[in-house]
Amino acid sequence: MPQGKYFRIGYALIIILLIIYLSTLVDFIFRPIAVLIQTLFAPIILAGVLYYLFRPFVNLLAKKMPRSLAILLLYIIVAAVLTFLFLLVGPELQKQLNSFMKNIPHLMNEIRTLINNLQQNEYLSRFQLNENFSFEQISSELTTTINNVLSTIGTNLASFIGFITNAVLIVIIIPFVLFYMLKEGEKAPAQFLRLLPKKQQEDARRILGDMDKALSSYIQGQIIVSFCVGVLAYIAFLIIKLDYPLVLALVAMFTNVIPFIGPWIGTIPAVVVGLIHSPFMALLVILVIIVIQQIESNLISPQVMGRKLAIHPLTIILLILAAGRFAGLLGLILAVPTYAVLKVIVSHIYRLWNLRKIQSD
Repeated sequence: MPQGKYFRIGYALIIILLIIYLSTLVDFIFRPIAVLIQTLFAPIILAGVLYYLFRPFVNLLAKKMPRSLAILLLYIIVAAVLTFLFLLVGPELQKQLNSFMKNIPHLMNEIRTLINNLQQNEYLSRFQLNENFSFEQISSELTTTINNVLSTIGTNLASFIGFITNAVLIVIIIPFVLFYMLKEGEKAPAQFLRLLPKKQQEDARRILGDMDKALSSYIQGQIIVSFCVGVLAYIAFLIIKLDYPLVLALVAMFTNVIPFIGPWIGTIPAVVVGLIHSPFMALLVILVIIVIQQIESNLISPQVMGRKLAIHPLTIILLILAAGRFAGLLGLILAVPTYAVLKVIVSHIYRLWNLRKIQSD
């Protein structure tokens, strides 16, 4: 049997694939593990995001008091801030959401009328030479799709209630998971390093430090930038007197978490609402969004995030396309930080491999 380097790599790949195939034949053994991972994934990820967001404040408070007390004090401060924001923003948000839900039939009629007007436009009517493409067909399919979504929500009420129940459980669990992360998180690398030989502990410590730095800079920066975008969007929507400004600003803030395409996804609802009001309003929405994105990309992001990840924009776009195709919305959100961590690991492994190769020569 050949024993060359590439043959050994091939043998290893075959063994790995064989193990994976055999594992699929006994899925009843691994199914509980998969369910456990799926159950713990959401609270751990969310707690991890909050860990990197709150850790600097805990470290600052821990210089003056015990760490556990610092975490509890931070919880109290965060609870007070959230309560204040809820009392300040909650009534207006509820008012706008109720108004939006009540006006959905009217908005649908307005969209249908807008599409019909476009259909009668002499310039756009040239695109309807093909019978398979017409604005009337688009209007009909859009209406059918929305009706199907609404009916699906009604028929799957039990699933929706189950989703709400799981969300409530996650919200209850996260503070406890986050507490122990903030309290014991600094000790985790040391416990991991104890499992390695002493010769490799220094390199492993450097890798873990770079991974931690990459994740913290990305998560903290992305949250701060998204919050600034949401505030700017709300102020801009108020200035141009767009309907549902708070709801649309929150949409822009949350979608901004997705790199590159997220800001434009969050723009679509605002443009649609503006277009229903008037074409001029839609143009104003597009202009203010462009101004906000220019402020974010040229002023806020460089100051908050800098260039610590050193990832080329084209690489990010390709990552988002691939991750969105395989993992949906979750893939869009986790693609960049996952790549940043893997990049740190691979770069260090490559550096160590070259170093050992030079030493062996």
